[in-house]
Amino acid sequence: MDHNHLVIMAGGVGSRFWPMSTTERPKQFIDVLGVGRSLLQLTYDRFCPEIIAPENVWVVTNRSYADIVAEQLPDIPKGNILLEPCRRNTAPCIAYVSWKIKSIDKKANIVVAPSDHVVMNVPEFQRVIKQCMTFTSETDAIVTLGMKPTRPETGYGYIQADLSYSSTRNKEIFRVDAFREKPDLATAKKYIKDSSFFWNAGIFIWRVETIVNALRVYAPTVNVIFEDLLAIYGSEKEQEEIDKYFPDCESISIDYAVMEKAEEIFICPADFGWSDLGTWGSLLQQSKTDLYGNAIIGNDISVYDTKNSIIHTTDEKKVVVQGLDGYIVAEKDDSLLICKLSDEQLIKQYTGQN
Repeated sequence: MDHNHLVIMAGGVGSRFWPMSTTERPKQFIDVLGVGRSLLQLTYDRFCPEIIAPENVWVVTNRSYADIVAEQLPDIPKGNILLEPCRRNTAPCIAYVSWKIKSIDKKANIVVAPSDHVVMNVPEFQRVIKQCMTFTSETDAIVTLGMKPTRPETGYGYIQADLSYSSTRNKEIFRVDAFREKPDLATAKKYIKDSSFFWNAGIFIWRVETIVNALRVYAPTVNVIFEDLLAIYGSEKEQEEIDKYFPDCESISIDYAVMEKAEEIFICPADFGWSDLGTWGSLLQQSKTDLYGNAIIGNDISVYDTKNSIIHTTDEKKVVVQGLDGYIVAEKDDSLLICKLSDEQLIKQYTGQN
C-alpha cells in the first residue's frame, strides 16, 4: 500500500447541474447527492484510507479551483494539488502528474479517476480496484474499468473486450479488442446486445513506469515537456515552469494518445452502480426514488400528483410541488430552475453556462 497512489482529475469547468453548479463552482465541488459531501470528496472517500494513504493522493485541477480543493480535501498535502494554467485534455494532465509522482516514488502503482462520477456500491468498487492494482503491480499492463451497460447510452464511449479467455493472473481481467467512440442510438442498441461491449468509465490503473514508457512511445511530443522538467519537480520553480510550458501541449485525451495505440491494454468488467452524472436525468437514475419515480433531495419537500421528477432544493426550508411529470426543480443561490427533463439540453442556451 505504501506505493499506491491516487490521481483525481478535477479540472472540469462544466455547469450542467445549473443552478447548483456554475463555471465558478463546477459539479465536482457540489453536494449533488444531498449527502453532505461533494463529488470530489466522495471520490476521495472511496479510496482513503482503505486503498490509498492521504499523502499519496494527487489532485490535478484548474488553478482557479486550488482553494476549493484544499478546503474540501484538507488531509492531502497542499503540494499534491497540481495546477494547470489552461485546459489541455487528459493526456497532458496525466503526463504531468505521472512524472511528478515518479520523481518521488519510482515504484508507484497508480489509479487515475475522474472527480465527478458516482459509485453506489462502494465495497464492490474497492474490491475491483484492489485486484486491478495487484494485477498492475505485477505486470507492465494498463488496466481500464468497463461498466456493464444498462441502456443504449449515446453519451459514453465504449470498450470492446475479448472475452474468449481471461488473464492467467486474474480471471476477471481480459484484453481490450477496441475502443469505440460515442455511438449513435442505433449503434448503441447493437452494443448492448453484445456482451463484449462495456461503457468506458475513464478509470485507469498502471505502474508509473508503465505509463511514462507508454507516453514516451505513443505521445512523445506531450511526454517530452514533462520528462524534461523532472529535475525541478518539488522546487520553487515548478509552477513557473509548468505555467510556461503546459500551454505548448497538444490538447489530446489519454484515450487517443495512449489507450487506443498501446498493446498491453486490459479491461476489468465491473458493475458497482456507476454514473458520470452528465445530466439531471442521469442523477435521477442514480438517486433513490419514491413509488412514483421521484427523486427528492432536500430537507422538507412535499410532492403531490407528481411523478418521474427530480426535486433538488437543499437550501430551502420548505418546498411543495404539485402536478408535475418528468420535470427538474432545482434551486441554489437565489436561482430557481423548473424545466422538463426532456428539454434539459436547453438549460445551457437559456443560462449562458457551459
